Parts: sequence; structure tokens; C-alpha cells
Amino acid sequence: MSTYLTILGFNSAIPTINSAPTAQFLEMDERCFLIDCGEGTQVQLRKAKARFSKINHIFISHLHGDHCFGLPGLIASFRLLGRETPLHVYGPKGIKEMLETIFRLTETHKGFEVVYHELNNKKSEKIYEDQKLEVFTIPLDHRIYCNGYLFREKPKERHLNMEEIAKYPEIEICDYQNLKNGKDFVLNDGYVLKNTVLTKDPSKSVTYAFCSDTRYSEKILPLINEVDVLYHESTFLHDLKEMADYTGHTTALEAARIARKANVGKLILGHFSNRYHDLNVFLEEAREVFPNTDLPKALQQVEIL
Repeated sequence: MSTYLTILGFNSAIPTINSAPTAQFLEMDERCFLIDCGEGTQVQLRKAKARFSKINHIFISHLHGDHCFGLPGLIASFRLLGRETPLHVYGPKGIKEMLETIFRLTETHKGFEVVYHELNNKKSEKIYEDQKLEVFTIPLDHRIYCNGYLFREKPKERHLNMEEIAKYPEIEICDYQNLKNGKDFVLNDGYVLKNTVLTKDPSKSVTYAFCSDTRYSEKILPLINEVDVLYHESTFLHDLKEMADYTGHTTALEAARIARKANVGKLILGHFSNRYHDLNVFLEEAREVFPNTDLPKALQQVEIL
């Protein structure tokens, strides 16, 4: 099953007519995740016709407004739509106080449980796991505490080689799951059929890395090594590297260097400063270093194979 990433917003700080602040909708193994929630995110979810009622886990990178100001409104809308399922919110320490203060002052009664997972670890940690996938933090270097997130499918089951299996009547349907799990099969006479004969290699597990606001940092390389798709902020062009360092951001050239050093499959740039009117200049700068670089488009759906 394919993984789909919908780019809801990708510019920095101020919303524009054609773009919104950072927010992404990730569909992976029939799970729906929201990554960051800038102003206007719920409107973008509607425009994208995303299954936002299926969102049970929201991951917030940091508490700057262009990454989280859409969250109170989204949660309030969930209540109005009759939500009953618990909602899990992952984000920096303080996110609970911020949201609960807003709800208290506005007398917003949620009607469902919001489960907060507050983060303060400066080292990568696993923060979500189920039978099919897991999510890790990617510690970043911004002006305030900030994390990116790595979404990774667990190794998949092996594929049955039915042509080989058919040669052995002793192998019944009830044995198939053991074969998918990688176990050998022992015939009645004691002969061991190797699993590699009865099955084929599993499909590749999908990986996606989201790197929000950060200075250039090679510390993240081991965490994002060989991911299928990397989203990395690129607020400025490299001629403004000093400003990027000062404000805690990355240039397009630096994002491309990270992608090349990590040997990722594809790089998607984002979080562009509003000083730039033609975003193609980011693409040109990055592709000089990492050719398989793309610009995001509002409501674009990217298939991650």
C-alpha cells in the first residue's frame, strides 16, 4: 500500500493568497497523521478533501505560531463535528499549557480526550509505535526547542512463493502466516524447507523524514540516512547564510547538502521567506547539489513508494 503526503502549507511566518504556513497530512498504512498545524490548516484539509476526521495523532515541531496556531481551531472543530475518539498531540513541553489555557479562556469544551505527549529530550527518541510503523523525533537546532519527525514502516511480511508451495501438499493455509514471518517449514520426514525457497523478499518499507525549522546540522544525518523522501526547510538562499544562522534557519544549498550526505531518495524544500516571489530560485540553487529536489505545491499529494 502506497504512502501519500499532502502538502497543506509550506511558507514561513505569514500566510499568503497562494500558500499557507507549515502543515502536512500523511497517510501511511491506513493511518492519518497531521504534521504541524499552522494558521488555516483546517481550511486546507477541507480543500484537499483529506480524511481529517481520521486524524488521531498530531505532531507539532515547535511552538512558533506558523507551526501551531491552527491547532486550537482544529480541535474546536473536531468537537463541533461530534468527535469522541481521543486525540494524541505530540509537541514541546508547554503545548498542553498553551492549548488548555486557550480552551479555558474561550470556554471551549472539547467533548473528547486530548492526550498530550510533551517532549523535551534533546536526543532522538521513539514516541509512537504500533504493529506496522514507528515514529522518532529528529532533534533540530532552532531558536527554541524543536523536533523533526521520522516516520518509518516496520519490516514487512515476506511474499509467498505459491509456485514452490504448491509442490508440497503438507503445507496448508494455516502455515502461511509462519512462512510470511520468515520461518522454515519442516516436512513429515524431517526435511527442512528453507523459508527463502518458499517465499520472496518483502516489499520495501517506506520512510519519510520531516525537518522543520533548523540551522544546518549534520547531527541529523544518521537519523535520516537513505529515507525515501526528506522534507527540509530552506528559508533563505545561500547568499543570506548569515541571516539563516542568526534566525535559526537553513539555506536551499544547505538543505541539498544534507540530502546528498544522507543519500535520500527525494528532497522537498519548504518554509520559504516571503521576501522571495519566484520560488524557482530555491530549486535552481538546490539542484546544483542534489538534482532530485522538488518544490512543494499547495495541496499537492506526493506518493512515497
